[in-house]
Amino acid sequence: MDQDQVWYATREDVRSALSSASTARSDEQIDRAIETGSRAVDDLCQRSFAPVLATRYKDWPSLQRTRAWKLYLDRDEVISVQTLTSAGVEIPDTDYYPEPVNSGPPYTRIETRLDRPSMFNTGQTHQRAIAITGVFGYRDDSVTASSLTASIDASQASITIDTPSAVGVGSLLRIGDERLIVTGKTIGNTGQVLQTPLAAKKDAVLLDAADGSRFAKGDVIKLGAESMLVRAVASNQLTVERAFDGTVLDSHSADAIWAATTLTVARGVCGTTAATAASGAPVTRWVAPAQARTLAIAEAMCTLLSEQAGYARTVRAQAGTGTRSVAAITAERDALRQQVADSRLARKIRTRAV
Repeated sequence: MDQDQVWYATREDVRSALSSASTARSDEQIDRAIETGSRAVDDLCQRSFAPVLATRYKDWPSLQRTRAWKLYLDRDEVISVQTLTSAGVEIPDTDYYPEPVNSGPPYTRIETRLDRPSMFNTGQTHQRAIAITGVFGYRDDSVTASSLTASIDASQASITIDTPSAVGVGSLLRIGDERLIVTGKTIGNTGQVLQTPLAAKKDAVLLDAADGSRFAKGDVIKLGAESMLVRAVASNQLTVERAFDGTVLDSHSADAIWAATTLTVARGVCGTTAATAASGAPVTRWVAPAQARTLAIAEAMCTLLSEQAGYARTVRAQAGTGTRSVAAITAERDALRQQVADSRLARKIRTRAV
């Protein structure tokens, strides 16, 4: 997988925005809508946001006929440069500047330093005379999301983590130097059991666990056939929302507590290579720009609601007998599109004289 297959929102983001229950059929529809929405964001902004390790080639001299020390990258914006070669000769990192220094990354051009001996050269042909190896994309912002609870080798297609709420289906993760994309989440036994009985009442929301540190706000846990959303954690007591995600309210006594701690992943994505990792290794999650994420969710919602309505103007709401206006939601999406198009996320195509 490359950066053109990275989603800017997760399945859980869209499901939460729609307030819809999880089914295998709806998951497939949501995934397709997110993919469509994410690529629509790319097309609107004329750039790919996710970081990818790659080598990109440039002609020199280019047809732009710019200054001899300036190399414009156009759509190949770079976050960090590892190696830069010109006519087969590597240019030391002390001899060039990624620019613009005050607002990058992303860096839109590379300039050789005028006080250093290195320069761009053409070699035997101007075609692909310059090779840049590095991390390309918009930004590589990330947050620590979880840690591994078991070691992994380079061939495993699933991993187990300790904090599932911080990761969704579609999240781009990093473990060491490897990047992974979450393609599914599976419920697994946390090894804990309910410490005190829980009545089959909506207001029975305090759940006693043996070790509250194993849970976090936003986790979806399962006792028997009932799913619950963790709203808060105080010591070893969880405040939960009962009968979550369309499940049926039930009573519980010494039930095993299950959570979606097992992730199915695509390994070695975005130019990286699958590698081993030890138990306890930190798992970081790439954070898409907020406006790109919001627009991807809006695009996915419009697709799903339009399909549900048969592309009519209204669709019946999930609960009750009311309807929601697809036209109104589409108008809000279009306004958001314009905001993004006017923002710095959108790459301005014509920036030099023609």
